[in-house]
Amino acid sequence: MKPQQQDRAGLLYGFAAYGMWGLVPLFWPLLEPANAMEILAHRMVWSLAAVGLILLALRRWAWIRPLLRQPRRLGLIAIAASVISVNWGLYIWGVNSGHVVETALGYFINPLVSIAFGVLLLRERLRPAQWAAVGVGTLAVVVLSLGYGKLPWIALTLAFSFATYGLVKKRIGLGGLESLAAETAVQFLPALGFLMFLGARGDNTFGSGGAGHSALLASCGVITALPLICFGASAVRLPLSTIGMLQYIAPIFQFTLGLVVFHESMPPERWAGFSLVWLALTLLTWDALHTAHRARRELADAAARARTSAGVADADPSSDSGSGSGVEGVPVAVVEAAAGVVPDVIPGAGPETASDAVAESAPDTAPDTAPERRDGSISGG
Repeated sequence: MKPQQQDRAGLLYGFAAYGMWGLVPLFWPLLEPANAMEILAHRMVWSLAAVGLILLALRRWAWIRPLLRQPRRLGLIAIAASVISVNWGLYIWGVNSGHVVETALGYFINPLVSIAFGVLLLRERLRPAQWAAVGVGTLAVVVLSLGYGKLPWIALTLAFSFATYGLVKKRIGLGGLESLAAETAVQFLPALGFLMFLGARGDNTFGSGGAGHSALLASCGVITALPLICFGASAVRLPLSTIGMLQYIAPIFQFTLGLVVFHESMPPERWAGFSLVWLALTLLTWDALHTAHRARRELADAAARARTSAGVADADPSSDSGSGSGVEGVPVAVVEAAAGVVPDVIPGAGPETASDAVAESAPDTAPDTAPERRDGSISGG
């Protein structure tokens, strides 16, 4: 797939994933009287069933045997499954406990957490606007803590867990379906055991709550699988910087639902805190657009200078026109700079896309497809 087509497909998958996540608060209240832990267990069990059927229909099993021979990637899959389990469970509990607005806050501050990961884990250096966004975001947490009378722990846990999940998935380098299948395979036995334990105690609402309730619990597999598959397909096609921008879609929907549908209160201090978060995100967006525009302009200027130099060299036969030149007379330095000229929006994202992670794992399933690229890639090594 050409890079432009890959980016377009990644954006479509990303919009679909975050759109569905933004509307999912409407679904979880339908599953009551099941509590959050029971719903979480059903998500795990039925998600594996759903993705298993999809893989069976597509006959996509060749990745399993090579994966089983890679303990490091298996360990990363276990970490991803654990982290997303925390995220899922807390999100369900937050929505059904009347904290939809705070869950939205968690995904609003997720890009700021990605910045923190870039600085603390990957030793990235921030631009001034990014430092300003971090400062404003920190102030927002302080204001919201005063407004809530405590740290907004639901929002912070959701933000950190999902940022960690995205980072780990980049390092795993599996496609959306494969990654979800591997993660839910890790979750399946503990979840099934928990449901059997609930059944033995007579606390399992599956079956006892009527056919409609059981069907809704079973549909957790589809509700979970579809956005995660889309997210995985988007993550391997787009840089984390773009993923970070798309993340705004879901919390906007969730915040709107919290106010309009669930009628949650928003006292002035919470509006002040949210306003600071939105200011931080505005700074990040402005910095991203400004940096990308400047990088494109510099690349265009460099290419124009290269064409001018090539024209002079063609007019002067005594010059060595082939020395240091790349494609169509553009110097090698310019050609090499083109791939990484646009800086990352979120530190830690790197200029490469998550497809680099796939390239690292490609020799396991498709030898001779692409060389390894480890320098600067978040897929690491």
